[in-house]
Amino acid sequence: MTTMKAPTAARLNPADLKIERIEITPVRVPLKKRFKGSHYSMTSRCTIVTRVYTAGGLVGEAYNGDTDAEQSTIVRILTDEITPNLLGRSALNIEGAWEAMLPSTYDILRDRSMSLQAMACVDTALWDLLGKALGVPLFQLWGGYRDRLQAICIGGYYSDEGDEDAHVVRQIENYMTLGFGGCKFKVGGRSPEVDARRTRLARKTAGDDFVLMVDANQGYTRQQAIQFARATSDVNLRWFEEPCQWLNDRFSMRDVRLSAPISVAAGQSESTRAGQRDLIASGAIDVCNADASWIGGPSEWRRVAAIASAYEVQMGHHEEPQVSAHLLASIPHGTYVETFDPDRDPIFWNIIANRRPFDGGYYSVPQGPGLGLELDWEYINRYRSES
Repeated sequence: MTTMKAPTAARLNPADLKIERIEITPVRVPLKKRFKGSHYSMTSRCTIVTRVYTAGGLVGEAYNGDTDAEQSTIVRILTDEITPNLLGRSALNIEGAWEAMLPSTYDILRDRSMSLQAMACVDTALWDLLGKALGVPLFQLWGGYRDRLQAICIGGYYSDEGDEDAHVVRQIENYMTLGFGGCKFKVGGRSPEVDARRTRLARKTAGDDFVLMVDANQGYTRQQAIQFARATSDVNLRWFEEPCQWLNDRFSMRDVRLSAPISVAAGQSESTRAGQRDLIASGAIDVCNADASWIGGPSEWRRVAAIASAYEVQMGHHEEPQVSAHLLASIPHGTYVETFDPDRDPIFWNIIANRRPFDGGYYSVPQGPGLGLELDWEYINRYRSES
């Protein structure tokens, strides 16, 4: 039996891990086609690569987020407001760094989610740095409950071209060919009857062993959501995500849970810990899919996960498999790692030089220290944006 040597005090010397520089690289990749959900569409995929440099030469590195229109605002917050508050601090003091970044959220005339996304970039890179300093992957550092997760493809997008049923079948067959074990299928953009038919077709195409959940992206009224849930009660849906329009979604989702035999998932549209808490405590959800890249980073996501555990609510994660795999694998109430196919998210499929393939519907969490990722800087520089 081999044992891991404990890190030496010199290796974790705060003087060596003093933050000297933070480098921000915005990336924007055009998509091959437009992807349409219930009330939105996408033509590009964005992210921000963050590198935290320390006095001893260790570098924390991460990529976060998919915000397009406001990417330049997030970058400016990172360079002008957050970085000056972190230079000279020890990268070991992640909680202190998080608090030092928090004043960027205090401007009442600016969307606070922009600052929280900026904070997430640095918070993720700092955790990567700490994992590298200790020589352990983050999922082990955070609890190490499992080392692989079922992999779910976010898909089932609508098409305005040709036979939509054929489009559904092609998408599901493609996800299975790519090695995914399930799909989070888009609904909410058609009537409940039409979406129920599309969902049945997805189930028929994939078979009973394929994990299938649906995501309305807040597309239905409460009554429409209940109608859809009842119409698909025999389809074996894992959950119904963001079923109701935003105006009163917390209580509407609670009604969906109580009126139909289906689990409800939400959380990605809540940018604060308090908002996640209220979703959970009000009985609105069975699964909280908070996004660490939108709420301030892994530090904040883990706080939300602790709240969820107290209410017997499971944790999902909206997209961001490069971060979510470690978070979800570290806890007993984690669920699935979510991503997209290569056309919808070319960044995930190309930016990670050592990306592991899906195996039998599962994704193995990277075993290297920190996030365990080797980023392809040729690809990053090719799609570096001017934000």
